[in-house]
Amino acid sequence: MDSKLLAKTAAAMVAKGKGILAADESSGTCEKRFQSVKVECTEENRRAYRQLLFGTPGVEQYLSGVILFDETSRQKSNDGMPFPDYLAKKGILPGIKVDK
Repeated sequence: MDSKLLAKTAAAMVAKGKGILAADESSGTCEKRFQSVKVECTEENRRAYRQLLFGTPGVEQYLSGVILFDETSRQKSNDGMPFPDYLAKKGILPGIKVDK
């Protein structure tokens, strides 16, 4: 393991004035949220919701990282870029939830 890269990543994650967004909701959790606002819980609607979160103008000023659900790591932004790459391009560290 590259200890310099690890230290750089850890420092970026705890950057002053920034936080980590836990966007790792499962499909079941999303379904409950969407039902509460009468939105059908389709894969496309979940993708669009994530696009809204990640595509908010200036979001990179406030987020150092985002925890993704497995489905999200395979979805793409409106411009066709995989969400992990989309976040990284904004300087936001993408991570993935590994417990099930």
